Amino acid sequence: MKAMILAAGLGTRLKPFTDKHPKALVVINRKTLLQRNIQYLARFGINEIIINVHHFADQVREFILVNNWFGSRISISDETNEILDTGGGLKKAGWYFKDDTSPFVLINVDVLTDMDLSSMINMHKNKSPIATLAVTVRDTSRYFLFNSKSQLCGWKNVKTGEQKIVRNASEFYPKAFSGIHVISPGIFPLIKMEGKFSMVDLYLELAKTQSVIAFDHSNSKFIDVGKPESILKAENLFN
Repeated sequence: MKAMILAAGLGTRLKPFTDKHPKALVVINRKTLLQRNIQYLARFGINEIIINVHHFADQVREFILVNNWFGSRISISDETNEILDTGGGLKKAGWYFKDDTSPFVLINVDVLTDMDLSSMINMHKNKSPIATLAVTVRDTSRYFLFNSKSQLCGWKNVKTGEQKIVRNASEFYPKAFSGIHVISPGIFPLIKMEGKFSMVDLYLELAKTQSVIAFDHSNSKFIDVGKPESILKAENLFN
């Protein structure tokens, strides 16, 4: 099984660190976010990984090389010339997964969790959606909306009131996305968007005709290390 770590982002919320470094190299208790996610994937037997890079890309390459790839087989998807956002980044790296029939994992470099990834993968294999999204019940500004069968139906920004409904339901259940996906390779022929676009927009388009489902891991440790103040919180959660 393969995975992709999304590490190309500018990390503007983590300034001033990201003025001189990529957010992938933020250190949490002596280990970078990138190292932690490579090792997280390895715990579930996933050691074939592609990482996209843009912001201080050479630092990411050097870090991986100096550490002997952390025992994994790592490829690089170079977005140095143009950052493509999450969806565009996945599409550019599609060649890495094109010959596979098994699902793959997509994970943001700045999220940390002790979620049982194998349970999420098994649920995906059993239900065969185009994608399974890790979610929790927590306070945030933006939510995916699911129906009673945990199928994606829409998205809502509770601060602005903006809402997009792509599938009708008698009731919507808001869940906060954790930035972890299990995806079937059949997604690539369905991606009609070009250039820079987000996975959120892609999922909302696909959910009109495809099954995109939720995997709730609210009982797991989880943190999005997106702001300087979240680094201390992360250090209290993860040794």
